[in-house]
Amino acid sequence: MKVLKGFSYLPKQATPFFVGLMLLELVVGALMTGSPVVTLSDGLTSLSAGMISRLPLLVMRGCELSAYVYVWDHFLLWELPWDSAWTWWLTFLGVDFCYYWVHRFAHEVAILWAAHQVHHSSEYYNLTTALRQSLTQQFTSWIFYLPMALAVPPSIFAVHIQLNLLYQFWIHTELIRDLGPLEWVFNTPKHHRVHHGRNLYCIDKNYGGILIIWDRLFGTFAAESDKVIYGLVFPIRKFEIIYVQLHYYVYLWKKSRAYKTISNKVSTFIKGPSWKPGKPRLGDHVDNPKVTGNEVPHNPNWLLSFQVYVGVHFLLVLWTYHELFESKMVLSQLAILGMTSYVLLTLTSLGFIIEQRPSSAFLETVRCVIMVTLLRYNYLRSPMPLLSVPTEVS
Repeated sequence: MKVLKGFSYLPKQATPFFVGLMLLELVVGALMTGSPVVTLSDGLTSLSAGMISRLPLLVMRGCELSAYVYVWDHFLLWELPWDSAWTWWLTFLGVDFCYYWVHRFAHEVAILWAAHQVHHSSEYYNLTTALRQSLTQQFTSWIFYLPMALAVPPSIFAVHIQLNLLYQFWIHTELIRDLGPLEWVFNTPKHHRVHHGRNLYCIDKNYGGILIIWDRLFGTFAAESDKVIYGLVFPIRKFEIIYVQLHYYVYLWKKSRAYKTISNKVSTFIKGPSWKPGKPRLGDHVDNPKVTGNEVPHNPNWLLSFQVYVGVHFLLVLWTYHELFESKMVLSQLAILGMTSYVLLTLTSLGFIIEQRPSSAFLETVRCVIMVTLLRYNYLRSPMPLLSVPTEVS
C-alpha cells in the first residue's frame, strides 16, 4: 500500500517543526518568565523516552497500521468511498473518539497505565514533555481502532492517526493560557495542563486528543482552576531511561505477589492503578500525598562541566539514532541490534550521570570504549570528521 508507506514518514517530516517550536518555546518562555521552561535533565529524559519509543519500528511495522490492514483485508463489511468528504470527516471523528477510549483505558487499567505513566512522569510541562512516550503502549493501543477497519480505508485512517498525534504536540505548553470559545470544542493547552496535573481535581480528567467534547459527554472534563502541579501522584524523581520506562511493571508484579488469592492478583493488573482489596474498581485517592501548590519540580544540582558533557554526548547519540533509521533498510539485523543496544546503553549511562550514581563513572568508561571501538571499525559514523577515530597509525 503505497499511500500507507508514504504516510509512515510523516513524523520524520515534522521533526524540523518540532525542533523549531521547542526552540521558540525556550526563547519566548525565557522572555515571558525570566527563567527556562525546561531543564537539561528533564528535557533530555523526555527526548530519550521519545527516541526509545520508536526503536521497535526498526524491526517491525507500526502495530496500529499492521493490525488495521489485516482486519481490512480479512473482515471488511462495507467500504466507505475514499474520495468522499463524509468519509474523511467520519474518520476524523472516529479516530478521535477511539483515541479518547485508548487514553481513558490507559489511566483506568493498571497494566496499561504501566506503559502510559511514562508520559506523565515529568514534573515539568513543556513541548519536550509531548515527546516523552512509552516503549510499550503501542503494543496495546491498536486494539481500540480495529472497529474502524471494518469500513474506513487504511490510507485515510493512516492520515488521521498521524494528524491526531501531531496535533497533540503543541498543547504541551504553559505559555498559551486561554483560547476563548475554542476551549469549548478543542483540546487546548489549558485543558491538557489539567490532564497532566497531580492535583486531586486533575486526576483522570481531560482524555481528549483533538476534541474535548468527548470528556464533556462522558463526564471526565475538568476546567483549570488551582495551580496545576505536574507529574505522577508519587513522583519517581529519576532520569535513568530504562527505569522511567519499566519501573511500574516491577511495582505491579511486587504488588500482585503480596496478595494470596488469584482474584486479587489478577485485579492488580486489570483494575485501576490505586485499587486495593475492598476498594472500588478504580480505587480512591485517600493515600495520595496532599498537593499544596508549593511543590518544586525535582531538579538535581550538578556541575556545569557534566551538563556540557552530557549535552554533547546526547547530540552524538542522537546523530547515531538518526543514521540508524536512515540506514535501516540496508543494515543487517545484527547491525541494527548492535546499534540499538549502543543507543540504549548511551541513554542509560547519561541518565546515571544526571542522577550522579556511584557506578556512573564505570558505566560511562565502558560505553566510551565501545563507542571508540565502533568508530574504529566503521560501525558508527561521526557527524564531524575531527571526531573520527584514526584507522591507520603512521
